[in-house]
Amino acid sequence: MLVIVTEAVPSRLRGFLARWLLEVRAGVFVGSYSVKVRDRLWKTVTEEVEEGNAVMAWSAANESGFDFCTTGKNRREPTDIDGFALVKFYPQQQTEESVDF
Repeated sequence: MLVIVTEAVPSRLRGFLARWLLEVRAGVFVGSYSVKVRDRLWKTVTEEVEEGNAVMAWSAANESGFDFCTTGKNRREPTDIDGFALVKFYPQQQTEESVDF
């Protein structure tokens, strides 16, 4: 399973993702593809995200059963703690500054 959630991205990127994945809600795309296709989709997302942000989650053979990555400005930052992928939040005022993940 593959899920990509976008926020404030250009419509051309949403259109691109809609050709490969099912858009079940505005900006929420789901599908099931190989690692190679997943990586190519994510490469396009990171190149086209502009001022928006996106997160991609997929099934993985680990303790939590999934893995994820993010791109763009966001209050959430993925953090690895003892092999577990967690998310930490930045304070509201710090997101207004130029923070790149």
